[in-house]
Amino acid sequence: MSDYKPIPIGIEDFKEIIDKEYCFIDKTTIIKDILDSGSKVILFTRPRRFGKTLNMSMLRRFFEKTEEDNSYLFDGLKISGADEKYHKYMGRYPVISISLKNMKQPTFEKSFIQFKEIIADEFERHHELLNNSVLTGRRRQRIQNIIDDTADDTVYSTSLKLLSDCLCAVYKKNVIVLIDEYDVPLENAYFNGFYDEMVNLIRSVFESVLKTNDSLEFAVLTGCLRISKESIFTGLNNLNVYPVTDNAMSQYFGFTEQEVKQLANYYNLFDEFDVIKKWYDGYLFGETEIYNPWSVLKYIQFAMHNNNNLPDAYWVNTSSNSIIHELVVKSDRRIRDDIEKLIGGDSIDKPLYQDITYVNMNVKSDYIWSFLLHTGYLKPVRIYKKGIRTYFTAVIPNLEIVTIYENIFRQWFDESVRMADKSVLLNAVLEGNSETFELEVNRWLLKSISYHDGYENFYHGFLVGLLEYSDEYLVESNRESGTGRNDIVIKNVLTREIAVIIEIKSVDKNETLDSMCDIALKQIDKKQYEVNLGYEGYKKIIKYGIAFEGKRCKIRV
Repeated sequence: MSDYKPIPIGIEDFKEIIDKEYCFIDKTTIIKDILDSGSKVILFTRPRRFGKTLNMSMLRRFFEKTEEDNSYLFDGLKISGADEKYHKYMGRYPVISISLKNMKQPTFEKSFIQFKEIIADEFERHHELLNNSVLTGRRRQRIQNIIDDTADDTVYSTSLKLLSDCLCAVYKKNVIVLIDEYDVPLENAYFNGFYDEMVNLIRSVFESVLKTNDSLEFAVLTGCLRISKESIFTGLNNLNVYPVTDNAMSQYFGFTEQEVKQLANYYNLFDEFDVIKKWYDGYLFGETEIYNPWSVLKYIQFAMHNNNNLPDAYWVNTSSNSIIHELVVKSDRRIRDDIEKLIGGDSIDKPLYQDITYVNMNVKSDYIWSFLLHTGYLKPVRIYKKGIRTYFTAVIPNLEIVTIYENIFRQWFDESVRMADKSVLLNAVLEGNSETFELEVNRWLLKSISYHDGYENFYHGFLVGLLEYSDEYLVESNRESGTGRNDIVIKNVLTREIAVIIEIKSVDKNETLDSMCDIALKQIDKKQYEVNLGYEGYKKIIKYGIAFEGKRCKIRV
């Protein structure tokens, strides 16, 4: 395996990847397409960990004028074979490059301190400005104040405009501005309760550096969402947005199928291609089929060193999972039905919104589905018009995302069951009150997402979770007793007065809920499940036959 190029997990510096000969999927023709677009300000919206930061690093290394010649980094790459007119842009421009991806502080005050540090670092990266006589002493002092963190807080809203003007004056060239993951601080602020303050900060920064800035050559921004013009991009008429629904430049973020096949061949893992496709394919950016690059590389890295190549949900820790959790926690019956359809492999139809704010993205509104589309949790299989409104038909992209939905819902449901007062349920079970027992179980079934309908082990686990309530009562499952294994037994471990035997059945095509209850009760008697309980001294034994069908159950005692 040592002969293979190492896989750059978590390495997002283009120069480091090339210098250290990591595996690299060549996306350099994005440079040509950006230049050909003629756009003054470009925003690419893509899900987290789909290569945005690496591409921004690549753009900086291509365009930025530095003392060190970086042209060798692009030798043999696709852009080197492009027309000579594109080569004249290499290493010719001052570049401002910042990333907001780590702005995840619990308060606005702490977030603003971090923002000032990001700005100070970028100013310090251009420390040569401090000694350049082209700039007035006043401008050099303003630069020094920002680096030293002695500047007034009010200057930071125009700090990038100041830096662009100074760079333009010194280098006699307009400036290229790169802002990576611009919406991370907005998402963080939404969840921590200071969204409006963060919107005001980001809006003021963008207006000064991107709108009517004579020192700007062009700018590229990345993020998950296009936060609506009314809140962030106010009056920015020179903005061109390339969302996941746009076909232009759709191949540059994430891996195409051909690129994944090349990776699988290179690492001698082509036999794993079908697994990779089922788990990590399924995205559709414009008309381009896209694989999740983070998960593909993680799986290849794992498969190279393990014989049991079990796929996993490597994308599970991305920040936008918090929205899925909120969707599940605050969902109503209508939303849970939609999630259940998606997990089951069906599609749903929803309005499509390109401009989104976190304020209008209530989990119970239709905006939530467009958010899930833009952040990688849904795939648009069709986009269509109905009257003046645009809609999309959505499915879950792949097994990795199905797993994420299932796990988040299961965690929430288990917690809900654990925290609930289930005394009514348990009392009914111990009293032989099958009607109340049945009513309570059906009530919880309606709250669940039965993505394993028809499987007795799903219902088994579901029921065990409901019945585990009191330390006084021990809930056992699949224990040998009589001539077989009972499904569930509940025992009073203090008094040994009452024990409960439960046999579970799921309805098949030729049976009914009632008939399956009868079959379950007969099985308890036939296999003598109560024998061991008698030996243990239990005086009263209650037997239940429970039949499940979808979100309904029938209980007989």
